[in-house]
Amino acid sequence: MITLGVRDLDRAIAFYQTGLQLPKKPGSETNIAFFEMGSTLLGLYPRNLLAEDIGVSEVGSGFTAVAIAHNVASAEAVDALLSEAVAAGATRVKAGQKVFWGGYSGYFADPEGFYWEVAWNPYW
Repeated sequence: MITLGVRDLDRAIAFYQTGLQLPKKPGSETNIAFFEMGSTLLGLYPRNLLAEDIGVSEVGSGFTAVAIAHNVASAEAVDALLSEAVAAGATRVKAGQKVFWGGYSGYFADPEGFYWEVAWNPYW
């Protein structure tokens, strides 16, 4: 499971549920939401409560050296998902393009600033 600490839970839920059409798990509480992503789950939790749970300050910004990757079935599917994400409120960070390892990928940042790589790996 991946849990993202978000500043605006309602906006994040709308982005993932409506914009990216991820299925929201029933029974999500009022201050947390879970989405099904194949064999894993994506959790959205208020940033301040996640920081409190970990025992660290929520203050901080900038590059966190983390990117979440989503693999798709083709190069065309990379471009399609990047476009869907942008239409739902994401920012395109890097357009889909051929990459050094032989695949095709691009990046978007969700409305909270989390980086997502959308990739097609021809070897998988």
